[in-house]
Amino acid sequence: MILQGGQHLAYCTNVHRGETWPETFAALKKHTIPVRRRVAFGQLYAIGLRLGRRAAAELVQPETLAAFHYWLRINECYVFTINGFPYGNFHGTRVKEQVYAPDWSTPERVAYTKQLFEILVRLLPAGVSGSVSTVPASFKAFVAAEPARRQAIFANLTECGRFIADLSAKTGRDLHLGLEPEPLCLFETTEETVAFFNEWRASDPVVESLLPYVGVNYDCCHLAVEFESPLPALDRLAAAGLRLSKLHLSSALRVRPDAAGRQALAAFVEPTYLHQVVVGNGGVARRRFVDLPDALADPEASLPGDEWRIHFHVPLHAKPGAPFGDTRDHLLGALDWVRHHPTACTHLEMETYTWEVLPPAMRLPIEDQLVREYSWTLEALNARGLADAGTTLQCRQEAEK
Repeated sequence: MILQGGQHLAYCTNVHRGETWPETFAALKKHTIPVRRRVAFGQLYAIGLRLGRRAAAELVQPETLAAFHYWLRINECYVFTINGFPYGNFHGTRVKEQVYAPDWSTPERVAYTKQLFEILVRLLPAGVSGSVSTVPASFKAFVAAEPARRQAIFANLTECGRFIADLSAKTGRDLHLGLEPEPLCLFETTEETVAFFNEWRASDPVVESLLPYVGVNYDCCHLAVEFESPLPALDRLAAAGLRLSKLHLSSALRVRPDAAGRQALAAFVEPTYLHQVVVGNGGVARRRFVDLPDALADPEASLPGDEWRIHFHVPLHAKPGAPFGDTRDHLLGALDWVRHHPTACTHLEMETYTWEVLPPAMRLPIEDQLVREYSWTLEALNARGLADAGTTLQCRQEAEK
């Protein structure tokens, strides 16, 4: 939906299963349209579309793309952003560190991302900018094992940045790619993000001209896990001249790692996704674990006063319950920043993709969860003058049914 300040808000459809285009389209019809009726009745509705490699290759076919464009129009929907982070399977199988593969050192990642922009530019409504989010270049362990990947990453980002710039000029569209910092990836903090972009700048004089087209997708869960504060973090990116392509509205799990905390964390150990753990003390990160089982298995993983923050996206609308906390304060701080910089980032996307692996006590029927997340988000936006009061009230009433 279009917010009062001109921002666009959607939920990311990576919460639904779908690796082929028919599967993806079926999920849109089964889940997205019913949610649209409940939260945006009578108004244009935005979709944050997730397309893996296989679905993208099928959708890009002219007849298929034209049929989808027609479906969007008759259902009063539009696409302004595509999640191009997971290249392959994302549900129902082991994903873990393979979600970062192929990384930006490979031609496969370049070709896939270009194809996403070719699709997006055909779907965008007039006057609306288009974003694609992607992996933070690579996983740290991949580059540590093969240092030559680093230069290939810079060369490939330059190639893709040129492509996006050319496509933008050719079509008159504002198109931009957002690299998404994430724990244990090649860049995970905002300081590392700025350093990465500065190194990329130094690799080729043309890069400076590409920065309007290649920027940062700021995931609130990820940066909260890193114990960052949203206002200085977002200011740091802006001061470095980096475009804020998209803001992922997401929340992480936090807990004191005492006996009760460790015991309760067992419910969040699952075999599909990587749940990195950052250990902090006094609000400063001091140690990192690649996955939650690694932290739980280490008897020296914590000191008195430590807090663990876990990369496990939890629903925005509800507290996870004792002994856990969440990081919605980081998300709200990011929205405060948007309030004071309303044109700095116009793409907002709720991204709680973990529905299938949530502990049963936290899992509502998927459409109810999405409606409640919309309600919580619109309330937060309305409190900052960014959302229409009528839409907020309508959504609250739906969430309370």
